[in-house]
Amino acid sequence: MVESLEASASSRSLELELDNSPECEVWIPDSKKDGRLEDEYILGDIVGRGGSSTVYRCLHKGKTEWACKVFKKGRLSRKLVQTEIGILLKLRHPNIIQLREVFETDDEIQLVLELVTGGELFERIVEQGQFSEKDAAGAVKQILSALKYLHSQGVVHRDLKPENLLYETEYENSKLKLADFGLSKFLKNGSYTMNTLCGTVGYCAPEILLNKEYDLSVDLWSVGVVMYIMLCGYEPFWDDAGEIGMCKRVVEGEFEFSSPWWDDISDSAKDLISQLLQLEPSSRPTASEALEHPWVKGETPRCTNMANVVKRLREFNAKRKFRAATHAVLATRRAMYLISPERRLTKGLTSPQC
Repeated sequence: MVESLEASASSRSLELELDNSPECEVWIPDSKKDGRLEDEYILGDIVGRGGSSTVYRCLHKGKTEWACKVFKKGRLSRKLVQTEIGILLKLRHPNIIQLREVFETDDEIQLVLELVTGGELFERIVEQGQFSEKDAAGAVKQILSALKYLHSQGVVHRDLKPENLLYETEYENSKLKLADFGLSKFLKNGSYTMNTLCGTVGYCAPEILLNKEYDLSVDLWSVGVVMYIMLCGYEPFWDDAGEIGMCKRVVEGEFEFSSPWWDDISDSAKDLISQLLQLEPSSRPTASEALEHPWVKGETPRCTNMANVVKRLREFNAKRKFRAATHAVLATRRAMYLISPERRLTKGLTSPQC
């Protein structure tokens, strides 16, 4: 659903850096500072809400529908917003959420985004009931196509996960789109390595968790995790001990195709997953190379309905939603504390004046 445009608070950096600059200062150079959102759009119902933003359905001059994502400047990191907006404004691809334009007021950033109404990838699978390897291969192909374009533009997504994979419409042949670029990064000056700790643990490449330098290949690792879950209904690195146990399994590359859950999955699918989940980043295929794999090209995936996988995905979705809601509540409480007058006073801060 549209609320998935709101990034999961748990995927952000461990330290939330709120901006203390004057609210009247311009944040986004390309925003429409001299215009007002209300003069061009009619705001409708709230369709999503998160710790730092609210998403509305809106009409452009009474004709076309869009989504409007509104941030309160005082409740989020200026750097994070500038990153997401700066990247989205430059991207144009059928499998990537389009940012139409940006409005800015003294205390808000207002993004007009493509409205997507088809739901998240895993939710769509569960709702349809019928799901085969062939269907999974079609979804993976679209994800890889988006990544191929991103990487050609020097952009690493760094937070690829089910919540950020959204269908454009509810129609059967709807496009799958990649959303949420709050953790993305441009590779500058020919540099192809980074070392910022970010992402969501279950989908993070081991080099990120180990705080090592990393590159474009971290997105391919995440595709491997998503593909694994899509074909069996559970996470490859899940550990009952929690995130610490999961981290240990990720950095050791400890996963398997357990029987009986993987008995009916093609060897070709397992081969691609094994390539994507290589511990050595240079051993993973690029997005372009993965697109040439026979399974992705539709030559080897099986067409049998995977009813048991759909059932497990339904359970996986319920647990994932519960964890996301819990993390969002905790993140919101932390954000409110960080901007509270009491904390400002204890740090000797005063409210900025314009």
